[in-house]
Amino acid sequence: MAGLEHVSPLLGALIEGIGVTWAVRVYWAALILLSILVYNLGFAKKLTLGKNIIVYISLIIGSLLLLILSYQLPVMESLLVAVLILGIYKIRLKMHKEEEQH
Repeated sequence: MAGLEHVSPLLGALIEGIGVTWAVRVYWAALILLSILVYNLGFAKKLTLGKNIIVYISLIIGSLLLLILSYQLPVMESLLVAVLILGIYKIRLKMHKEEEQH
């Protein structure tokens, strides 16, 4: 498809596969899910239900900005790397705590 040279490779592949409208919707949903994962793996604290709702609504609205930035920047790829690093960190931290208890 012409005009996709300046679009992120992942988004470009989605656009070619399922069309612009659905590609943007799927991409936005993936950004929301990855943002929530990064938040939960790295930054989440025990909050009340009302505060959690505010945080998640803020993440959803903030992912709109990420969606706009991701047209030319590797936002999705960066979030994937962050999820992997934070996931590995959490697993290693859990293993270390289990070792100390035994």
